[in-house]
Amino acid sequence: MHKLSTSFVLGYHGCDRTVGEAILAGEAFRPSENEYDWLGGGVYFWEANPQRALDFVQEVNARRTGAGAPSIDPMVVGAVIDLGLCLDLMTTGGLKSLAAVYRGFKSVVETAGVPMPRNHGGPDQLLRKLDCAVINFLHTARIEAGQPAVDTVRGVFIEGERIYEDAGFREKTHIQICVRNLDCIKGVFRVSPSALAS
Repeated sequence: MHKLSTSFVLGYHGCDRTVGEAILAGEAFRPSENEYDWLGGGVYFWEANPQRALDFVQEVNARRTGAGAPSIDPMVVGAVIDLGLCLDLMTTGGLKSLAAVYRGFKSVVETAGVPMPRNHGGPDQLLRKLDCAVINFLHTARIEAGQPAVDTVRGVFIEGERIYEDAGFREKTHIQICVRNLDCIKGVFRVSPSALAS
């Protein structure tokens, strides 16, 4: 955990337009609590990448309509985020902390005699049940140990097809931020259409 990064980052949240307009009017973000969330429970943002936020919500909409659910009107809301006490999984310290917590998590799971959660969902492992469980376990362990709660979790994700033959870069690579402490969201803003031009 650290407070080593610059204080504020810009994050972008893809959502339905009715949700986005409500947020811009002052309603709070609703945290996600899915068992497969990549960075555990919280509100998710794409760091410095409004287009990826839009692409994501359009992908969600396509899956919804393909399954017969009503269509949504995709929108992106920008936010100014103070990372606060950040579990930064792009740093050596953050990765070591998570690896250490995994050992404790594995011991608890084995003692309980329940199956270990697994990441799955193709080569990009889009369903991160194991990662989510370990990160959520870290939060619980910190609270039980009387340590300060983590405000945000930040990680880089290598995702998608290679951008050219044998490239080391992937088309959907991104930095994601999961905000656990909603007080870290210092303001929201409407994203300019020019920021969403592909």
